[in-house]
Amino acid sequence: MAKITFVQPDGRRQTVEAETGKSVMQVALAHGIDGILAECGGAMMCATCHCYVDDDRTGTASEGEEDMLDCAEAEVRPTSRLTCQIKVSEALDGLVVHLPEADE
Repeated sequence: MAKITFVQPDGRRQTVEAETGKSVMQVALAHGIDGILAECGGAMMCATCHCYVDDDRTGTASEGEEDMLDCAEAEVRPTSRLTCQIKVSEALDGLVVHLPEADE
């Protein structure tokens, strides 16, 4: 298990236990984290699980992920990732995931 902290745009933080092997998106959905819609269920088809990570332990986005990030509603930054593409491992213990401002 790893602990992941989700940070809302207003600064609210929620730290949860994350099961190894699950995606960060699956963890967010299981814990009712606001801001992760995951409309495609993790098939990398919608970019509604877009986040920002400050940590290079998550690796880099694949070419397909980068293409999908171009469809994200919020600002895409160098630290943008899709949570469906980040697999939880013990090495990610302490990961902080920032959620983008939702478009109204």
